[in-house]
Amino acid sequence: MKERIYNFSAGPAILPEDVLKEAQENLFSLPGVGMSILEISHRSKTFDKIHAEANQDLRTLLGISADYEILYLGGGASLQFSMVPLNIMPPKNKADYIVTGVWSKKAVKEAKRVGTVNIVASTESENFKRIPKQSEFKLDPDASYVHFTSNNTIYGTEWQSEPEVGKVPLVCDASSDILSRKIDVNKYALIYAGAQKNMGPSGVTFIVIRKDLLERSADSLHTMLNYKIHVENNSLYNTPSVFGIYILNLVAKWLLKNGGLDAMYKTNKEKGGMIYNCIDNSGGYYKGHADKDSRSLMNITFRMPSEELEKKFIAEATAAGFDGLKGHRSVGGLRASVYNAFPKKGCEDLVAFMKTFQAKNG
Repeated sequence: MKERIYNFSAGPAILPEDVLKEAQENLFSLPGVGMSILEISHRSKTFDKIHAEANQDLRTLLGISADYEILYLGGGASLQFSMVPLNIMPPKNKADYIVTGVWSKKAVKEAKRVGTVNIVASTESENFKRIPKQSEFKLDPDASYVHFTSNNTIYGTEWQSEPEVGKVPLVCDASSDILSRKIDVNKYALIYAGAQKNMGPSGVTFIVIRKDLLERSADSLHTMLNYKIHVENNSLYNTPSVFGIYILNLVAKWLLKNGGLDAMYKTNKEKGGMIYNCIDNSGGYYKGHADKDSRSLMNITFRMPSEELEKKFIAEATAAGFDGLKGHRSVGGLRASVYNAFPKKGCEDLVAFMKTFQAKNG
């Protein structure tokens, strides 16, 4: 196929076309290097430059101060479910977790292997259709940290602002909405994110950690699980994902070129608004899973009057060039993932398809 279809997949997700084209042009031989990015050494001056530029551009985009270190590790966000408690739960060996979906539940499972987990709040009884309210929190002021997941891909919910946790360090799994809008990094002690939604390809995990937390990483930890070791080695203790960091660097430059995170957030609101307006104005034909005040701009989840209609919708949409719209089995129905790189035209075309489908099958 020469023409690109619309990729609504929850991840690995769509990348900016400009980034893909530049990577394609340079894949055989980087300019002035004579080797592919897939072949260069992670100890080379070429990669040193790519690595340093990625760090600087991400610091600029997110406003990351010198009080924080940046890491690029492997293992995805799932490895961080273990690394976070192993490194920063001691010496108290207890932490608070806010449960808003499958991924935060998995994080809890790993944290319980290290110490005591206090569930601050959970909306599991409501099939995670909303974000818990601050008034529902049962925080432990003596906890080592509070962990939350900023966006929930399966259920289509997203925190509209950070939870208020007092002086306890705040930890966030931001895998599916990192770089979609500005956040105040200074409110966080640690942020981690798998790159494969908004940052780059799978295989890279982006981590921002406040320097003072590194003192909690015990020397007795296995080397590859120790944040302090990775910081001391500038993410090069083992061979990192050179190609992944290269693409991440190109994505960061693409964002800066297009106005940064404020401009990206404006575009994301426009894109998500189109689809949500179609859902809300369908007379109940399309029904959103998430409560309106908890809706995600990254993952839009909705149902239809019957599973038969949903299957027909997915089949016809796929044939029309809309890929990845089937919802996760936990929720069913449909899910349109419209990350940063997803084109506005794709949202317009999906809305037109939804309206036509309703007119024919309503």
